Amino acid sequence: QVQLVESGGGLVQAGGSLRLSCAASGLPFSVYAMGWFRQAPGKEREFVAAISWSGGYTLYAEIVKGRFTISRDNAKNTVYLHMKSLNPEDTAVYSCAAHRTNSASVNYNLYDYWGQGTQVTVSS
Repeated sequence: QVQLVESGGGLVQAGGSLRLSCAASGLPFSVYAMGWFRQAPGKEREFVAAISWSGGYTLYAEIVKGRFTISRDNAKNTVYLHMKSLNPEDTAVYSCAAHRTNSASVNYNLYDYWGQGTQVTVSS
């Protein structure tokens, strides 16, 4: 079956960095666009970043542009989210998702598979 497993979350001080990983199995990873979404307590799920299946096209939420970078390694079936200059407003559960398309999308309803998420907590 399809599994998406996130890792790399944790507690970090404001201004710090983290790298999240999402390892995929059970699907032809290289034909899936991948996305990262986050949800903070009491808030709606929101789009963070997405990457096309080739890695040649990326999308970012305005609030993370210039601070977060999404990348993928199709040989390792893994997508990454490099996060820097973190602030307390970035605190959330971060989830990766897979969408069978050659592009990338901000719309979480289009994604076919989801991971369980990893907690990121940024202290002030």
